[in-house]
Amino acid sequence: MDKKRLEIYKKRLLERRSELLETVSKTEQDGRQADEEAARDLADKASSSYTKEFLFKKSNDDRFILQLIQEALDRLDEGNYGTCVACGGEIQQKRLDAVPWARHCIECQEKQEQGILE
Repeated sequence: MDKKRLEIYKKRLLERRSELLETVSKTEQDGRQADEEAARDLADKASSSYTKEFLFKKSNDDRFILQLIQEALDRLDEGNYGTCVACGGEIQQKRLDAVPWARHCIECQEKQEQGILE
C-alpha cells in the first residue's frame, strides 16, 4: 500500500478515535447523571435503569471499537496495516475504506462470525 493511502487511513483512524473518546466521556457523564437523578416512582426507576443499561452497552461498544482502532494504528506503525491478522492476506481496499480498523479480510471475518476463527 502506498504512503499516501496509509496517511489517509491514519488520519481517518485518528479522527474516529477522537470522536469516540469524546462520545465515551459524554456517555459516562450521562450515566453518572442518570445515577444522581432521584427516581420518584417505579416508572421513573425503570426508565433510569433502562437509560443506564443503554449507556453502558453503548460505552462498551465504543470502547471495543477504540481498542480495534488502537490496534490498527499499531499495525500502521509496524508496517503491516492492511494485512489480515488471521491469514496474512491483503485486506481489500473497499473494506478498509468502510472499516479502517478492520483486522480481517472478508473471508476470515466471515469465519470469525461463524465461530470458526477466533
